[in-house]
Amino acid sequence: MPRAVLPPPMGQSLLPDVPNWSWHEYGMRVGFWRFLDALESRGLKASFAVNGSAIETYARACTAAHEAGWDFMGHGFLQGPMHKVEDQKKAIEDTIAAIKTMTGKAPRGWESPGLTETDETLDLLAEAGIEYVCDWVMDDLPVTLATRAGSITSIPYTVEINDVVMSAVQQQPSDEIYRRGKDQFDRLYQEGHDIPRVMAISIHPYLTGAPHRIGYLEKLYDYILGHDGVLMCTGSEILDWYTDATKNKA
Repeated sequence: MPRAVLPPPMGQSLLPDVPNWSWHEYGMRVGFWRFLDALESRGLKASFAVNGSAIETYARACTAAHEAGWDFMGHGFLQGPMHKVEDQKKAIEDTIAAIKTMTGKAPRGWESPGLTETDETLDLLAEAGIEYVCDWVMDDLPVTLATRAGSITSIPYTVEINDVVMSAVQQQPSDEIYRRGKDQFDRLYQEGHDIPRVMAISIHPYLTGAPHRIGYLEKLYDYILGHDGVLMCTGSEILDWYTDATKNKA
């Protein structure tokens, strides 16, 4: 079942949760394709956090993302918090296997549903071959984290320029992703004259893929692309840059 963004009627939980489920389903049926068009028309590629089960359930969308060159990241096998998963190791392995079946290669990155982890999650991810994670929203640059299987890299993610927070939780106006995103970019671009900065933009098809929001995402992309010295990167590309920049500075 989906994230319960809409409160249950009269405070009574219900299954099936048709309003929330169909809202999310709209994202996969309609909003996703708006994302695909917005990115492809600008020569951009997404970092695609996807449930392992969605590879089969939403095969058409996942195939389109693969053909567009998106960077697939594991996002749990089913949509649910990692601390409630009975067998994390199996869920991670099943997710990696599903993505590899679709794309021909294992994902390098991982974002846990809801950014949830247990004390063991990073260890299990590293042991499974995952190279970077997006759960740790603690810096504007990549950070090396230690695990029992060696290091893993935290790639900057965001709960600030994130449509779940802006649109679903804070219930900001439709143009908030542009207004806040522009302010975020301007400061990071200014600081970037001295040290590189990473700006993440986190979007979900059922939210920013809505007709009244998608234009503001496109406007934000166009604003950013209008500046010199900006690189639009996937998670794997950021990881490769960081690895190369730090390999001789241990």
